[in-house]
Amino acid sequence: MTSPRWALLASVAGALGASLCCALPLLLVSLGIGGTWLASLTALEPYRPLFVVLTIGALGTAGWRLYGPASRCEDGRVCANPKILRRRRRLMWAVVAAVLPLLLFPYYVSWFA
Repeated sequence: MTSPRWALLASVAGALGASLCCALPLLLVSLGIGGTWLASLTALEPYRPLFVVLTIGALGTAGWRLYGPASRCEDGRVCANPKILRRRRRLMWAVVAAVLPLLLFPYYVSWFA
């Protein structure tokens, strides 16, 4: 089994891309940074569905590698160590917990406006 690290990193990147149109301007304004260039950050909004699909696909790939039949490997390999597998699974769920609010940000941003 290869490490699901690339899938987890891709899911984080996809979630950041999906929320970039909404979360970044709100963060910058809350930090006191403003200007007309802030409006140009919404130019990425048409690509949001693509980023969401990328994120969900990457998380699904990581989950399949960690919980699917491929997660069982031969003795003597790193992936056969239950401690390492448990740590990788915890990391995946931590990434899911970090990514989910970013993916859903455009739906609850109106609560803060």
